[in-house]
Amino acid sequence: MDIPKTAIPAGWPVPRVGIIGVGNMGGAMAARLLTQGYLIAVHDIDAQREAQAVSLGAMACTTATGLASSSDVVIVAVVDAVQTHSVLFGPHGAVASMAPGSAVMLCPTIAPADTERLVAGLAQRGIDWIDAPMSGGPERARDGSMSLMLACQNAVLDRHRALIEALSSKIFHISERPGDGVRTKLVNNLLAAINLAGAAEALALAERLGLSVPRTLAVIEQSSGQSWIGSDRMRRAMVGDYLPRAHTSLLKKDSQLVIDVAKQAGFDAPVGEQAAALFARACENGLATLDDASVFELMRKR
Repeated sequence: MDIPKTAIPAGWPVPRVGIIGVGNMGGAMAARLLTQGYLIAVHDIDAQREAQAVSLGAMACTTATGLASSSDVVIVAVVDAVQTHSVLFGPHGAVASMAPGSAVMLCPTIAPADTERLVAGLAQRGIDWIDAPMSGGPERARDGSMSLMLACQNAVLDRHRALIEALSSKIFHISERPGDGVRTKLVNNLLAAINLAGAAEALALAERLGLSVPRTLAVIEQSSGQSWIGSDRMRRAMVGDYLPRAHTSLLKKDSQLVIDVAKQAGFDAPVGEQAAALFARACENGLATLDDASVFELMRKR
């Protein structure tokens, strides 16, 4: 349940937060913080996404520089490392107007080495950083129950604890080492990809054997094969609901990214490689822009 707008006591300074990228997750975070009494500025290349946030009470900014000039904390919720570098350090990037002591939350799932480079650039300018990948999907982001995996200095966490707790009831402070947040997220996403691929395969097999898919899933949910992502995605797939909450292309990106990171660490991940290959095949078969639950359709055709 959302905390009322009076969550910030009367008379306190109203925190100003800028969110760059208000797609499924960024938009849900903006909606969440608006219910908590925060002043929210948004910037997105998609005018429709900006308009949705404005309709909830946010202020739209034409550039990341303009957004940062009116924000104490900038949350970056774009797709990849290239976009993250661009919105921070590119022309009209956020850091151009950020004062020392302000902070950036890095939420995209990217390579740890990219996070380290971004953090180094922020630190050179005296800007605090929080490596803060998230998990749980838009609904959990909107109600404040998503997971946040944080790597940052203890003092920075203490300074921004109120904001972080407004965003999430499941906060994990991994370490003070840049990149450990996203390392943890990649390990989580490896298992998420494996679990989702397995759930899609199992239920496609159940269907081929003439079993009721809804009844089979109900059994699995109370038995040893249960997984959160399997239940969440397969309940959508059963009714053909592939409206994208998390695009198949994103899980393709993330699963390949974690395989690359594993190889760099000298670790063989054969099950993960199979899952990554499955999501790559799903994208090749026209499912990239659908919800990642659509991998069920691919398995049905095998």
